[in-house]
This record gives sequence, structure tokens and C-alpha cells, in this order.
Amino acid sequence: MFHRRLGALIGAALSVALGTAPAHADAVLDHVGTYVWERDEASFGGFSGIEISSDGTSFHALTDRSHLYWGSIQRDELGIVRGMTVAGRAHLKDSAGNPLPPGYTGDSEGLAIGPDGRIHVSFEGLDRVATYEDPDAPAPRLPRPPQVPGMGQNAGLEALAIRDDGTLVAVPERSANETTPFTALAFDGSWSKLATIRRDPRWLAVGADFGPDGWFYLLERDFRGVLGFASRVRRMRLTADGVQDDQVLLETRLLQYDNLEGISVWDDGTGIRVTLISDDNFLFLQRTEIVEYRLRDTHAQALRN
Repeated sequence: MFHRRLGALIGAALSVALGTAPAHADAVLDHVGTYVWERDEASFGGFSGIEISSDGTSFHALTDRSHLYWGSIQRDELGIVRGMTVAGRAHLKDSAGNPLPPGYTGDSEGLAIGPDGRIHVSFEGLDRVATYEDPDAPAPRLPRPPQVPGMGQNAGLEALAIRDDGTLVAVPERSANETTPFTALAFDGSWSKLATIRRDPRWLAVGADFGPDGWFYLLERDFRGVLGFASRVRRMRLTADGVQDDQVLLETRLLQYDNLEGISVWDDGTGIRVTLISDDNFLFLQRTEIVEYRLRDTHAQALRN
């Protein structure tokens, strides 16, 4: 973990606010750093999910062709990513032990790792969630999730997160239309409808995580064709009474980053950090970017001023 005394220096010298939050938001995300990750192998690319360890020194990253990478992160004295070292890679398998092919059965999108170390992956196409005790082992059969409005072959369970109690929360990429809320599903041995989450026109859900602060963080994407991608990060509380305190923390400019699809929220020793990863669609014109932000509490700052 980085030295806590460096927090003020990082925030003052390197955190550049590249997004804005609405006036009612209690926090905003400040940019920490961006790293372009490159490897020369056929399975590398198309990253749709990422998990960062609690000390920020290791990672798991999931491609949308059912390959899971893991390894260590090299950071400088200010905690900025300077390198990614791969320690292992697995081609995820189905319940019969067969490697999952690209496409309908192997379109892996969401990644969540529980406190017990089990790896959970959501798939679209053949919509389901698989749980792996070992990434090289077959996936045991689990109940299929219910179909909700908007789910389809290329619009399934895109975002996946896990609570401390082991409950999985999955959000489909789309809803029935641009003004119909997203349906968040919960799995704790059986599936249930957890909440409905406001959807704004053009924005699609692509990644999710529960932060160490207990908030639910949702990564959204807007694609404008030749104008490129924009990304948005929201946080909210998922309660028994529904969604509370829904806040937009970040909205990037078109072409500011590549196609950000994965999100991991963790504590870097000075506060909440958000790590994002991009899906390059296996195209040479795109990049695999590791983009990091730090959460700044604007409400507390206002009270101090």
C-alpha cells in the first residue's frame, strides 16, 4: 500500500479534474493517471472487467472471449501505474470442462471476486453467471437469471458486482428503451429483482463494483460512432427501499478515453480510488487503457471552507 502521507501531494500535484459532477453531488472523481497496456499475443484484448486487490498491487482482468489474466501492478512513489506484469492466464471453461469459444456461449462481460477468492463471471448471449473456485476448473451449473426487458444476445448481463455478504448484483447493458430504468438482479443462491436504476438516454450499463465504502458504482458508456466513446461513473446506495443518493461522479468527453468497460473500486490508503479498463475490440486503432481516478468528497470540502 502506498504511504498515506503522499495523499496530499498526489491530490495537489497530479489530480486533474477531467469530469464534472452536478451541483447536488457530494463527490467528484479526479484523474490520477492513464497507462496503455500492451502485449503481443492473440488472446490479449477485448477487456470487459477488472478487479484490483485491496492494496492496489495486483489485478485480475477479463476479456470478452473468456480469457482471464492476473498478475502484479508496478506503481511509482505516487501510486501511478507504470507497468503490468502478467503472472498467469486461463481460458475459462463450461460445466463440462470445455474451453468457452468466442461468441454466444463465451461472451464474458462482468467480473467480481468475492472475499473468499471465488471468481464470478457474467455472460451475455447465453445469459448466465458462472462461479470458479479455480480459473482452470470447470464452472459448476448455477440457476439461469430471469429475462428482463431489454436483454438480448448482445445486451445481456454486462455489469457484475459482489457485496461483502457474497450476494451478486448484475445489471443488463440495456433496458426496454432509453427512458425505462435498468433492472438490477441479485443472486444469493436464487435470483431476485433487487432494484430499478434510473437510465438516461444514450447511456448503457457496462461495469459495476461495490466500493469499500459500501456504495454501488456503475460505469456507463455512450458510443457516438466516428465521434468515439464517452464514459460516465455514478454511485448510489442500493437499499431495501430501492436506490438512494444516485450521483454522477464523472462524465468524460468523447474520445477522451477508449471504450471503458470494466471498473474496480478500492482504497489506496488515502481514500477511494476507481480503476477503469478499456475494451479495444481487438482492433489496432484502439487501445487497452488502465485509467485511474480518486474520489474527492466535495461536501466535506464545502463544510471546511
